[in-house]
Amino acid sequence: MIEIENLTIRYNNPPNPQNAFLCKNINLCVENGEFTSIMGPSGCGKTTLLSAITGSLSTDFNLSGDIRIDCQSIIGVPIEKRSVGMIFQEALLFPHMNVEENLLFGMHAKLTKKEKLTQVNKWLSIADLKGMNKAHIDTLSGGQGSRVSLLRTLISRPKVILLDEPFTKLDEHLKIKFRRWVFDTIKAQNIPAIQVTHNIQDVIEGKVINFEQYK
Repeated sequence: MIEIENLTIRYNNPPNPQNAFLCKNINLCVENGEFTSIMGPSGCGKTTLLSAITGSLSTDFNLSGDIRIDCQSIIGVPIEKRSVGMIFQEALLFPHMNVEENLLFGMHAKLTKKEKLTQVNKWLSIADLKGMNKAHIDTLSGGQGSRVSLLRTLISRPKVILLDEPFTKLDEHLKIKFRRWVFDTIKAQNIPAIQVTHNIQDVIEGKVINFEQYK
């Protein structure tokens, strides 16, 4: 699970001296297999909160409080050792690699090649992408690319998944099915997930928190 305790993010050089805080005193706990959605208008600081969790917070800010994954504080832990997966608005796949190569990139180095390929085929089947191992990224539809992006995150075995407006760039007819698939797939892996969004339709289940209450 992930726990956020008394997390406050403050501007180092606030644009408005009368309001030096981006957010104050966030307390949140997301258990394994649970989804929490943090809502608020674009530009209010939701993505900055995710950056604090991943360890990529801009030097424009400093933070206080604690973030724990499986009861262990990750404050000061390097990005690559936090076991936090991130899903963005864009698929952000490697264009010079095919689907299989993109998925292999995030796999545990200790697995044999045969074990890795078995995992790739399993995940592609789960995502209804069976047989697309060698497909080039530029031939994928928006929905297919988004599914491969999520698979690449899941295949790296993160302890927590963060989603930053992951459905915004999809065509309207794709969103409904893809949202349900994302929620069901992450839940089936028993991973805690936090998504930030400004669209209430992106919230299928789980807790909903208004980011503005932390201002």
